[in-house]
Amino acid sequence: MTLMKPRTLAMILAGGRVDELNVLTYYRPKSAVPFGGFARVIDFPLSNLMHAGLERVAILSQYRSYSLINHIGIGAAWDMLGRHRGISILPPFKGSGKSQWYKGTADAVFQNLDFVQHHTPEEVLIISGDHIYQMDYRQIIAYHRAKDADLTIAFLPMPLDRAHRFGVAELDDEDGELGGRVLRYEEKPAKPEHSWASLTVFCFKPQVLYDVLAANARDDHSHEFGRDIIPRLLREGRKLYGFKFRGYWGYTRTIDEYWQTNMDLLGPAPRIRLEEWGIRTNLEHRGIRDCQPLKVGPAAVIQDSLVYNGCVVEGRVEHSILFPGVHVKPGAVVKDSVLFFNNVVEADAGLFKVVSDVNTLFGAGSVVGGSAAGLRQEVTVVGWNNQIPAGTVIGAGCTIYPHLPPGRLPKEVKTGEVVQC
Repeated sequence: MTLMKPRTLAMILAGGRVDELNVLTYYRPKSAVPFGGFARVIDFPLSNLMHAGLERVAILSQYRSYSLINHIGIGAAWDMLGRHRGISILPPFKGSGKSQWYKGTADAVFQNLDFVQHHTPEEVLIISGDHIYQMDYRQIIAYHRAKDADLTIAFLPMPLDRAHRFGVAELDDEDGELGGRVLRYEEKPAKPEHSWASLTVFCFKPQVLYDVLAANARDDHSHEFGRDIIPRLLREGRKLYGFKFRGYWGYTRTIDEYWQTNMDLLGPAPRIRLEEWGIRTNLEHRGIRDCQPLKVGPAAVIQDSLVYNGCVVEGRVEHSILFPGVHVKPGAVVKDSVLFFNNVVEADAGLFKVVSDVNTLFGAGSVVGGSAAGLRQEVTVVGWNNQIPAGTVIGAGCTIYPHLPPGRLPKEVKTGEVVQC
């Protein structure tokens, strides 16, 4: 049997960090941030690609790539191994010609056009590596082919009062609920007039992509798909179509959004269903595969929570997500929180609406995140490799930077304060 060469090359934009996620991206790109109790954010687009049979993938990475590279491995977790399958991680490089750090999303692809052209794809699918959603990319590719489009973009309906944070478009009704021609597009307008928000899922004709990236590199000072490439193509009169997506889409650019998207896994009717979505992850990363089963003590209470293998719960866990290796000791309370790998919550400590990075110890009797009052308060974020001394009180909406030296953390951190090294 002759193996068919893939018609579509997928490229994942996965290299950046965002200041709004603060200490969670201090040592890793946003795409490698843990999510949902066992996964990473990039697992969602990778799993979407796997289920769509799109298994020739390039990952464009720049910022602190070690965590991402370690997680991706050789791509085996997503069955991306074989003659015409595989994951290639493409960091910036220094060569004999012009090469440098990626200056934007468009420049990242432009610097790797030799890779794209080597694979001679019939279309290039460019997607963001830092959103939470389930999409069958075969649908947008089929629509792109049917319209003979130069570029097809996935859009989601967005309320106008939130649309200013996105690239937004006006679409006609050429194909009804399926999609339509892109008539206008603006990147993060101060006063948006249109409500179709870009998901950063782009399907290009290869030659159109080559030409527009070359023109952008030659003529422009900015090198972003939303800000520069899409407006240029519209000015040139190219055929741009919008594919209308109406499923769940989690935007995790801020701490509040990241927390809320995790909380969408919980409750009587979760908006995200990881098993139904078929999310894959690298179980070798951080030894998840080898974790012992969950241990629950005789006085423990677990309500409306996701608690994974490797955890030990002897206290109370409510409406929270615990990654492998978390230990909640007797009398401790964890509520409305997300605790990454290998956190320890000592006896009688209380965590309320907290996101805590890996390897953090919360001392006995400490109270972090305000009070048990709950969901109205701001999220408190604790960076990795910290030790919160016994009896410490940290208010709501606080930020604790990673790996604070002994004695740097005061006995009381008031609401909204930031503690840095």
